[in-house]
Amino acid sequence: QVQLVESGGGLVQAGGSLRLSCAASGTIFSINAMGWYRQAPGKQRELVAIITSGGSIIYTDSVKGRFTISRDDAKNTVYLQMNSLKPEDTAVYYCNAQGVKGYYGASPSSRWGQGTQVTVSL
Repeated sequence: QVQLVESGGGLVQAGGSLRLSCAASGTIFSINAMGWYRQAPGKQRELVAIITSGGSIIYTDSVKGRFTISRDDAKNTVYLQMNSLKPEDTAVYYCNAQGVKGYYGASPSSRWGQGTQVTVSL
């Protein structure tokens, strides 16, 4: 069973930076895309950024130029560097892995992390 464990959330002042990490553990043959979603109180969960195994990247418009997503396939880890943070970035950030295979020929599945709180104060 593949599990995702996030770290790096916390409280930061507006304009500050945080780096989130998400490590996948378990028996892993391949992971297609890894990404970050966030959910603010009273709002739906939304995509923040996603990176595929081929290196394609998508950002939601509100974080372009401020956030950078990257992945280390040797460590099955995805990172989210968040700079110039704003109060509206406050949310629980969830890591997601898509197309997860435990062995060659396995059916792909999706996994979610438990979430990490990011709070940006004025």
